[in-house]
Amino acid sequence: MEKRTARLTVLVDPKKKAVFEKLCNVEDVTPSQQIRQFIREYIEQRMGPDWREEVFDIPNKD
Repeated sequence: MEKRTARLTVLVDPKKKAVFEKLCNVEDVTPSQQIRQFIREYIEQRMGPDWREEVFDIPNKD
């Protein structure tokens, strides 16, 4: 589905960043993987479970 990537720069408190990185390490995910998951969950929460069809121009299977 996703063909290209785009950079997203986020400024965050260094202490929060360090804690976030430690928690990600415990869960065996990279910070980037976890942030992408947060973004997917947020989009689905706002747009519903069929958001991929709208965002990625997937034709309906009707």
